[in-house]
Amino acid sequence: MKNMIMSNLGLKISAVLISVFLWFVVTSRGQTEFSLDVPIEFKNIPAELEVVNYKTKTVNVTVKGQEIAVRNIKALDIRVFIDMSNAKKGVGSFYINKGDVKLPYAITVVDIAPSMLKIRLDETFEKTVNIKPVLTGQPATDYRVKAITAEPDKIKIHGIKSEILKINELRTETYDITDLNETVIQELNIDVPGHVRSDVDTVRVKIHITGKK
Repeated sequence: MKNMIMSNLGLKISAVLISVFLWFVVTSRGQTEFSLDVPIEFKNIPAELEVVNYKTKTVNVTVKGQEIAVRNIKALDIRVFIDMSNAKKGVGSFYINKGDVKLPYAITVVDIAPSMLKIRLDETFEKTVNIKPVLTGQPATDYRVKAITAEPDKIKIHGIKSEILKINELRTETYDITDLNETVIQELNIDVPGHVRSDVDTVRVKIHITGKK
């Protein structure tokens, strides 16, 4: 038995090596690489924190796979997540690993650039502010604006603490009352800055117009 195993050992080893080589050639044939810019997404941000600033909005992801699969990839098919579960207030360094990239089946990540980002976080803050309706123009001759009311007249806003503390009121879009001679009720949008969130985006404004006495 031993003689049977040892006989032509060199040929048998060569046959195995050739088989491995042929398998590699077959599986690698048709493989191609492709790079595209993918937007960064955040997950597991602590409830008391918000992402304030990060210069890099996308990362370049190089992927590899069978040519037919790679050819059909779109940017929406690849997602890059940064896990913020250990984030703290201030500027931190966050790394993107291959496991943070979600890909279609049979596609693998070759490279991510950049793979480290500097991100600044600040505290989340909530505050109640007044709503101020904004008007332009004048009512018809011999008429005047007696009162202006908004419903609701206060709303809660949320956002980065340092920014929210600067806001005491929010204004509505401008409404033109030129030549009006009667009371009107109008739904107006609230002018909310981009870094601020609110559960309410419109208010019902009543403009009381009466004759001059």
